[in-house]
Amino acid sequence: MASSNTYRLSCSVPGHEMDVRGLAATWFPEGAFVSVSRDRTARVWLPDSSSNGFTEMHCMNGHTNFVSCVCIVAPSETYPRGLIATGGNDNNVCVFSLDRPDPLYVLKGHKNTVCSLSAGKFGTLLSGSWDTTAKVWLGDKCMMTLQGHSAAVWAVVILPEQGLMLTGSADKTIKLWKAGKCEQTFTGHEDCVRGLAVVSDVEFFSCSNDASIRRWMVSGECVQVYYSHTNYIYSLAVFPNGQDFVSTGEDRTLRIWKKGDCVQTIRLPAQSVWCCCVLPNGDIVAGASDGIIRVFTESEERVASAQDLQAFEDELSKATIDPKTGDLGDIKMEDLPGREHLNEPGNRDGQTRLIKEGGHVEAYQWSMSESRWIKIGDVVGGSSQQPSKKIMYEGKEYDFVFTIDVNEGGPSMKLPYNVTDDPWLTAHNFLQKNDLSPMFLDQVANFIIENTKGHTLGSAPSVGSDPFTGMSKALFPLWSGRYIPGTGSTVSAPAGVADPFTGKLKELNGGAPHVHQLTEEALNSLEKLLLSISDLKTKGQPTVEQISLLWKTCHWPEDIVFPVLDILRLAVRHPEVNRQMCSDTEGVSLCNLLLCLMGPEGRPANQMLALRTMCNLFAAAQGQELLLKQREAVLSRASDLRSVCNKNIHVALATLVLNYAGHLHGQPSELEAKAQCLSVASTALEVVQDKEAVFRLLVALGTMVSGDDSAKGLARSLGISSQITKYCSVSDPAKVGDCCRLVLGELQ
Repeated sequence: MASSNTYRLSCSVPGHEMDVRGLAATWFPEGAFVSVSRDRTARVWLPDSSSNGFTEMHCMNGHTNFVSCVCIVAPSETYPRGLIATGGNDNNVCVFSLDRPDPLYVLKGHKNTVCSLSAGKFGTLLSGSWDTTAKVWLGDKCMMTLQGHSAAVWAVVILPEQGLMLTGSADKTIKLWKAGKCEQTFTGHEDCVRGLAVVSDVEFFSCSNDASIRRWMVSGECVQVYYSHTNYIYSLAVFPNGQDFVSTGEDRTLRIWKKGDCVQTIRLPAQSVWCCCVLPNGDIVAGASDGIIRVFTESEERVASAQDLQAFEDELSKATIDPKTGDLGDIKMEDLPGREHLNEPGNRDGQTRLIKEGGHVEAYQWSMSESRWIKIGDVVGGSSQQPSKKIMYEGKEYDFVFTIDVNEGGPSMKLPYNVTDDPWLTAHNFLQKNDLSPMFLDQVANFIIENTKGHTLGSAPSVGSDPFTGMSKALFPLWSGRYIPGTGSTVSAPAGVADPFTGKLKELNGGAPHVHQLTEEALNSLEKLLLSISDLKTKGQPTVEQISLLWKTCHWPEDIVFPVLDILRLAVRHPEVNRQMCSDTEGVSLCNLLLCLMGPEGRPANQMLALRTMCNLFAAAQGQELLLKQREAVLSRASDLRSVCNKNIHVALATLVLNYAGHLHGQPSELEAKAQCLSVASTALEVVQDKEAVFRLLVALGTMVSGDDSAKGLARSLGISSQITKYCSVSDPAKVGDCCRLVLGELQ
């Protein structure tokens, strides 16, 4: 009898026609799980108490190519049974409910295979792709794209602390993201990062093609490295206790880890054990390249019958093992012992022993629970056997080197292939290397399969060749009709007087380079412009010549341009100046000038005045239109200024975000724009200390989420509630605490 803490087969679940690439335990029904496969389907499996197995409850179709990953979106009021999200080689994410076979909606945006998915609170979905990016989705909208990896993003996970996300990549790094910004890069793995799993709010696991598993602190330290696998590790799943875990990989095994040690190794009769998940009752589900799902249990009540256990062992013993996968090392038959070697007990679970038996090599694994050696297959391709005829190409040996003609009359292309390579990944590599359309993927892969029939030993990629690899007074926008610190919808600058500006302007003009110096006539013209714009009620209108002269003077050297910018930020409040400077190409040029002045190496005075100018552009329709069109670039550059230790810049930044929020209020279709504003506000609140800037950012947050359930959901997923709670106790000024409580009320 096996001890109570040993996992044994509970059942095998056939149904898929090709590799099972992803698994996830469902919220509903209880005890069920969902699987996805290269056969382009996703299936929900329901526990069957009468047979101790699982029956297919629901089959979902929507992808036009392989399905490679799956996750469960938690139940909501709209979908009380949760949703199922799947990603595939068609570059799409399909989202299903349990009551229909076709997708509720399809998320499009990735440019290559979607290979990893993770769901967070409030319906947030994170996807990773071979296109080197990860995307954050809310409902059917893409909220933001996480860019920073230089190779495929193989693994993604959303941490319990709201707003924190992790991505693992073929560039061998893991990145920690908050509100769309990379906060930390973890290095240590020596090959592609293939899987991530959450341990707690502050810890997580990663696994890699380097055959190691690492335990990390979110702060950046790697606290432990685990070794036991002998080949690529594809997936990880954590047990309900939050400490022990299970891993699967290319060495045909599922390994169980407790208290930091690998306590059990379960071999499967399939080369690639692609995925695993842990059910609420502690049972382990594994999916493999043979298309079979297998469930393993500690519970005596759920262990398979003796007949099924023997059938599993027999199937395992008939497997063929290719030593080139790196599992067994170099094999020389003449050095191997005979069957008598099996009389000696093993010293650890999963230990492998090879023996020579009748002219061939057999592999056995020690089972601690059963105290016996179990045959796990026959070894083929050892170094003592007849060497195969290899073909040398670009310095490497291959079983095949095909000649591919894509265009008639065009140059031929070479496609090298080993029988242990995955034909689909080989085809993907070939298309990328030769800059060919991914539309050819099926055609090339099927060509490989058809021309290597009888030779393919498994779907394992060969070792080392993994392919993917604003202001003195602010007038705030309306927010819910409850907290209105002012009465307008934009921030306006104070009315200025001419002398202080023109006095400084004349002083700097005298020392300016000759090419930039203004004549006395030009200085007088700017003074008249300033007088006409200082009182918006005056009947005098700025002339085309005056506006043109102002624009020209804005190009003074950065060390003397600040008094001109002070005039500019007042001038753009005037409807005529706003219209002329913000229309068409003039508007783009103005925006580019201000963005340049806001650069990280810019002078703080110029950065502040450029920000204030942008705030005042909202005073008229043309300026609003310009800034809404240029939103992504403007907010991105403005957000970078949060790190400048200058409270005037922080107030100006907060006001700019606030003005955007005011114009996005009441527009639920502008969710992507709101997502960027929420992200900028959230990241700014991490460093801003000035209470006026904090207040304006809080009002901006409240304005964006008020009356918009999707924006509220996104704000919750970014962890904004926990981020701003500390401001509830602020009593000086009281408006900060009052406003914070109102925002939190909106987010409940």
